[in-house]
Amino acid sequence: MITLPKVETLKPKNQPHNFFIWGETMSGKSYFAGYFPNPLVLNTDGNSEQGQAPSIQIRNLRDANGNLKQSAIKQLDDIIIALQNQSGPQKFQTLVIDVVDDICVMIEQAICLENGVQSLGDMGYGRGYAMFNSTLQQFVMDLKALPMNVIYISREISITDEETGKTERKQSLKDKYYNVINGNCDLVIRTSKVGQGQNITYYREVKAVRTKYEPENITDKRVLHLLKSCHGMFSKEQLERIKKEEVKK
Repeated sequence: MITLPKVETLKPKNQPHNFFIWGETMSGKSYFAGYFPNPLVLNTDGNSEQGQAPSIQIRNLRDANGNLKQSAIKQLDDIIIALQNQSGPQKFQTLVIDVVDDICVMIEQAICLENGVQSLGDMGYGRGYAMFNSTLQQFVMDLKALPMNVIYISREISITDEETGKTERKQSLKDKYYNVINGNCDLVIRTSKVGQGQNITYYREVKAVRTKYEPENITDKRVLHLLKSCHGMFSKEQLERIKKEEVKK
């Protein structure tokens, strides 16, 4: 029999654990994510050798006949189960999905290969799209349930309105997928860069927050230090408070 919790008013100490980071190419997305505590990277770009964190290459593999030999969906499930059952003194504390755009493509590809079709629409009656949406939502929910930081990385695209000439910069992940993932994230951060060559300056800005976070509630000092570098994360008063506490120590 289940035991119900005590009736009381709680005072939660909110701190972010799920992040969505997007930005232009070589603007420091992966570099920034790599400094989170004990990261494991699920890599799709094929540039895992350039990073300092341990990584796993996510991919769909086919046999000589073109049939699916290794499913990215099964691979992701196995990784989540392994992370749920980590043991020993050294554990991964951050999972980085780099990049989530490609993960969505691989999920779609795996479903098509498993069902012998060219596209999700070929499965008829919306069945393919329903399977994809269910798989993506389950993946995001499973990641959110992990006792660790989760970072989704996406590229940046520019869309120019032909009538007004105004250019909008946004994540390259399709909006319908972004809404699923963003709905389960605490912070959305955009990275950018100014300058050229060795004179490049990197910027990070918070684009969306789930709630107002107090620096005192962020227990991991490394995460706090990283978030301090993001414009708009903390108010001037909060930053001054942090500085005073650091001086005392």
